[in-house]
Amino acid sequence: MIKSVAIQGIKGSFHHIVCQQYFDDDVIIDECLSFDKAVNSLLTGKSDAVIMAIENSIAGSIIPNYALIDTHNLHVIGEHYLDIQHHLMALPNQSIEEIHEVYSHPMALLQCKEFFKKHPHIKLIEDKDTAEVAERIKTKGLKNVAAIASRLAAELFELQILGESIQTIAHNETRFVIVKKQNSEIPKEEINKASLKFELDHKRGSLATVLNVMSDCKLNLTKIQSLPKIETPWKYAFFVDVTFEAYADYDKAKSILKIMSQDLKILGEYKNAKL
Repeated sequence: MIKSVAIQGIKGSFHHIVCQQYFDDDVIIDECLSFDKAVNSLLTGKSDAVIMAIENSIAGSIIPNYALIDTHNLHVIGEHYLDIQHHLMALPNQSIEEIHEVYSHPMALLQCKEFFKKHPHIKLIEDKDTAEVAERIKTKGLKNVAAIASRLAAELFELQILGESIQTIAHNETRFVIVKKQNSEIPKEEINKASLKFELDHKRGSLATVLNVMSDCKLNLTKIQSLPKIETPWKYAFFVDVTFEAYADYDKAKSILKIMSQDLKILGEYKNAKL
């Protein structure tokens, strides 16, 4: 049973919103200002699980988080998709013309860059967390400074929204994974998605052959991400997500992949949240 969850960020962050939507209200939240600290909270037993953003529909994969899951032999036990709406917020009774600086997470700034082309007087500054900036503005009474954060952050820290949904692309979705030290224990008949990692020989057609095996076994490839092996130049590990209707089909594919690939690793078996 999960009683405590580590998140990147503080209450009011998008990770906090995911925690609210995925878990019961009585779960204890460990606020961490980096993914490394969030994972360490899990590894040391302070938390039972950690929520990690893994990819965004605009900015793509968050590659360091793939490496964190792999390096520490963690397991994905679930996933959650969140529609990310970025709002510009500041202390009440200020106009956007009075804002000189905007602080936020680099990903948020990237997703909102078109909006700020209309306001060239504003300096954009990278920070650790969206909600933490909102809290800082509130506690320090910072005028002429704004944050990009969630509507929940504006409510929690009593800030006025100066610009609603300022992200460049209206439909901006992030996929989050719920990670534990052990794999899922849900029944096989409920599992219809898996995250895998494998390595291949650097020769022509090796990846195509593996993808054909997945297709022949009725697996649907929903994600593929390559990461270089630092200790072996020009050799790559592949991280893939697959969905399937029958666990038996997936089980068959695993058996073949163990033969065809190197160091096959099951990163998680769970329910597909995007049906």
